[in-house]
Amino acid sequence: MDSRDEQPGGASATGRTLDRRAELSEFLRSRRARLKPEDVGLAGFGRHRRVPGLRREELAQLAGVSVAYYTRLEQGNGRNVSAEVLDSIARALRLSDAEHAHLTHLAKPKAHKKKPAGRQQQVRPALRQLLDSLDGVPAYIAGRRSEILAWNRMAAALFGDWAELPSGERNWARLVFLRPDYRELFVDWEQKAIDIVCALRMDAGCYPDDPRLSTLVGELSVKSEEFRRLWATHDVKEKNHGVKRLHHPLVGDLALNFESFRLTDDSDQSLITYHAEPGSPSAESLRLLAAWGTDATRAVPSPQGRFEDV
Repeated sequence: MDSRDEQPGGASATGRTLDRRAELSEFLRSRRARLKPEDVGLAGFGRHRRVPGLRREELAQLAGVSVAYYTRLEQGNGRNVSAEVLDSIARALRLSDAEHAHLTHLAKPKAHKKKPAGRQQQVRPALRQLLDSLDGVPAYIAGRRSEILAWNRMAAALFGDWAELPSGERNWARLVFLRPDYRELFVDWEQKAIDIVCALRMDAGCYPDDPRLSTLVGELSVKSEEFRRLWATHDVKEKNHGVKRLHHPLVGDLALNFESFRLTDDSDQSLITYHAEPGSPSAESLRLLAAWGTDATRAVPSPQGRFEDV
């Protein structure tokens, strides 16, 4: 197998960046709004409340900080906030590990930013060789902004031959939200869309000054109502394994286990693999795709956004 590898360059590298203070403010408000007083052992004080969820003073009480201090933080001023205070607020808001990390990135970006936001993402030659060696296993390397950086022939047979797309279009967010054929490919399209938006939110927390990410978010917000709805939830999470159900035009329905491995030398990149349960119909379907080889790519999404038959 030959791995395909081109750097995404179609996205604009200019334009405004995301407003970190606004992101911090909206994230805290959205997490506070999802909690009810009774969820955290507080009295509800009647049925009628002006705002959904916890009030600022209730959250401040739970976190052990003053209302004025928390109010400044929720207004986006986290410049001098300590890690201990952020931990207390995360516990009070019952944040997940991913949400806690996102809060820290937004509140203290300089302490967590490792690389220039606009740097070109590179895939090591050894990783491309690894992709080629995974015979019968669809696999690809994903980077920041949901970009697809490198892949093997089985991934092309399963998801479409990304080599036929302009480099800037090799992006999961653009494929899922802007290509109708990918709605057909993913049985649970909504969950796939949620996963992508959550990952983009994590990127936005780590790299709020990334102009390419801002351009991507702006484009999707204009072109996709579903993206606008999901982006407004401010949800973040990391999904490193699970089961993905697909409907392939050649082999029909597949249930594949996916695993995501974050690279230790570049935490912005992950290796994602798909495999089927041994002896299952999905395993046989993968064998058929492997036998068809490049011919299978003619029956998966084309660059024009339609399925083609072999």
